[in-house]
Amino acid sequence: MIACTECLCPPGDNSSLAAQRRFLGFSTFSIRDLLRPKERHLSVSVRTMEGVDEIGELRMSHRQMKGQGHDKIRPEHECFALCDVLHSSVHDKVNSPMMRAALCAQVCKVYRFQTEDQRWLLVREQLSETPLSFSLPRQLLSGLIHEYTHRVQEVIELGDLSPHWDGIRQDVISHCNHLIGCYQDTLVELEKLSAVSCFKSSSRKSDAHLQFVPTNLHAQRMEVTDPDGTGAWYDVITFGAPADHHQAFKHGGLKRLMSKHRKYSSASYLQDQSSRARQLLSTVSKLQPHVFGLSEELLSVSSELNTVRLQEALEPLTQQIGQLVHALKDELVKSALIAIHGQSSTHFSCSHVHSNGHFCDNSPTSDRLSLGQQEVHRRDEEYDEDEWDIAWANVATSLSCIIAMADRLKGQDLCPHKQQETPGSTASPSSSSWQEQLLPLVITLRDCVREAVTKAQAAMTFVVLQHAVVLTVDQGPAQMVLRRHAVFSQAISALVCGFALKLYSSLDDHDFLQQLHTVGVLAQFESLLSIYGDEEGMLEDMEVGVADMSQVAFTVTEAETDREDDLLPTLRGTWYTFVVEMPLPAEAFRSLPQQLRDGCLIRVHPVVFNIGINQQQSLAERFGDTSLQDRLNHQNCERLRGYCETLRDSLPHLTCLQPLSNMLSSLDHCVASRKRKNVELLWTAAMVCRQVGGVRLTSCKSAKDRTAMSVTLEQCVLLRDRHALRDFNTALDCMRRSRQSWGQMLSCYARSDFTVSGFDHGSRPSTLSVSWMSLRRRHVYPVTVLLVTSHLLVLWLLLSLVTLLPKDQ
Repeated sequence: MIACTECLCPPGDNSSLAAQRRFLGFSTFSIRDLLRPKERHLSVSVRTMEGVDEIGELRMSHRQMKGQGHDKIRPEHECFALCDVLHSSVHDKVNSPMMRAALCAQVCKVYRFQTEDQRWLLVREQLSETPLSFSLPRQLLSGLIHEYTHRVQEVIELGDLSPHWDGIRQDVISHCNHLIGCYQDTLVELEKLSAVSCFKSSSRKSDAHLQFVPTNLHAQRMEVTDPDGTGAWYDVITFGAPADHHQAFKHGGLKRLMSKHRKYSSASYLQDQSSRARQLLSTVSKLQPHVFGLSEELLSVSSELNTVRLQEALEPLTQQIGQLVHALKDELVKSALIAIHGQSSTHFSCSHVHSNGHFCDNSPTSDRLSLGQQEVHRRDEEYDEDEWDIAWANVATSLSCIIAMADRLKGQDLCPHKQQETPGSTASPSSSSWQEQLLPLVITLRDCVREAVTKAQAAMTFVVLQHAVVLTVDQGPAQMVLRRHAVFSQAISALVCGFALKLYSSLDDHDFLQQLHTVGVLAQFESLLSIYGDEEGMLEDMEVGVADMSQVAFTVTEAETDREDDLLPTLRGTWYTFVVEMPLPAEAFRSLPQQLRDGCLIRVHPVVFNIGINQQQSLAERFGDTSLQDRLNHQNCERLRGYCETLRDSLPHLTCLQPLSNMLSSLDHCVASRKRKNVELLWTAAMVCRQVGGVRLTSCKSAKDRTAMSVTLEQCVLLRDRHALRDFNTALDCMRRSRQSWGQMLSCYARSDFTVSGFDHGSRPSTLSVSWMSLRRRHVYPVTVLLVTSHLLVLWLLLSLVTLLPKDQ
């Protein structure tokens, strides 16, 4: 692929050539076509960046290098072999079906830097958008709509409830319907936009219908080819900090909002417990009428004075009672009853439940509530945990009494000589005596069944409603839930893109694949937000969004075909149990370890580190509160250490574990030092992440200025430390200039204090001045003004106090 640009500078003036070029379009062609022996010229069409409109034609020709053995045109088969060699790296790792499915709209830059031994490094930098920016938010919205619709149906199927519980149900339904409506509208808009674009620019980060789409999401890849021909890839995902800019940050971000929200309930149940409760409700609701019908049949048969018929009627009753007792013995019923009696609310009373499991509404509301309050208070004081065990045991005991009575009646039937003496006079009394003797036992059985089923239905209704409340009302107001889902959508889109690139480039790394199914993958989010103003709210959003990534898991599947649509990741599951399926072509899938082919879940271990680096951070450190940043870095340092220790315990043979101890000690030191704008903490965390094969993600407010500073600096440090780059300053300046020519930032250096010294560890004093010299040349504000701004603010505050104090006196 080649890019076509237009020079806008006056003739003969090349002083600002990089900054005065305009991007016209691009074109792609194969070197194989260019080197065909019979065709010395090649014409290709130039298209706009979107690849839709043709804007011109480009005519190219190749020149045959002359010299010994090269004065003749190569035969066609040799040209094809040469093309295969030239394309091997690019075709395999960049142009594969998997990469084409994950990346789009690629822009490339190629550099040649000298190494310390006077040889040359070939560096290829690639900036790509991704269709996952819209694909995953659409899948998430569809999944949430389905989940909330199903939850509404669940609570509706509970039937008639008491006023209090019906009020809770209506809250759940109203909450779900509001979110369903919002998500359906957003999904319709995203469907329209995704047909023409796969990118959300930073200027649209506050658009309501783009809340779920990550801002300025790019995959930034660097391929380094050493002089000996070996190569390495370094990936980092850049995107605007996952935050809800549409709702803004007047009242803070998610972390602050969630801490203010008071949960209504003390008991919560998992999804499998709620499913089990619905199954138990269905089971006991079906068994109760069967038991009542069979007991009536038993009484009817007893009038026939036929022991065989009596036994035939008793057997199905015994079987149904056994199934009912088995269902009632479930520990979930007992735990739910204890939770009901432990509720502080006085409206959870089982005394309003009909024998059919529904709740009655026969008395006035005030009288009914007062009676319910008295009943619950009495039960709270006197409730015994063994009460439920006695209830279901009474059902079994009642059945045993009926069986014993039936055996006694059958024993009486074995004395036919008594009936032969006065056959006419004893038949009727014998019939009535059988029914009379069985009737009280059957009534007792039905009473015990009714009481046990009533309590069980009340308990399971409580579980289902409580689970629905926890997943809806207890999550906070609908707007707060929507905010959390939007932040989650932005974060998971970036995470999936990063994991896809990591997986696709490591299919031949056995240790990494073993690490995936044994421990999971590390996702390290790097944040450059200040703890000041709106950006503090963004960081509070980001903290919750990153933490929610721990509920995400990956699994690898075999794609049906190699088409790009079949290789796109898909999102499955519900909130708290999302699974992202990563399809691979058949050949790649068959090369995976057996555990991954069997569908083993790959857990995500997210960590986030934040260091503010702009002037707002200077104000926060001097006059504000940086406790949010300090707490965040400390907690995630512990999580990162925990992941590394788990990795060391599970896979001690990995070579990547050897330098981890020193790296983690250095990270601990950085966190404990609490140094202002300590960007060394970010670099150390990034080194640990790359050492253990993690996914790197970098964010600032819009993923432009500060993010570009961070990425280019990290790339140059990697070239210096891992590939013996000779001239660090030249490489850094060159890569940052190219960012401007890409058009990805208006000013790579505006309003940023990201210095190289923080990353240098004191080993190369010559690099300390790089950032400041660059800032002096290109910063929007003079450096001297930036240095004295905070002091001028202090002076203004002092003068204000001097002016106000005499007025008060």
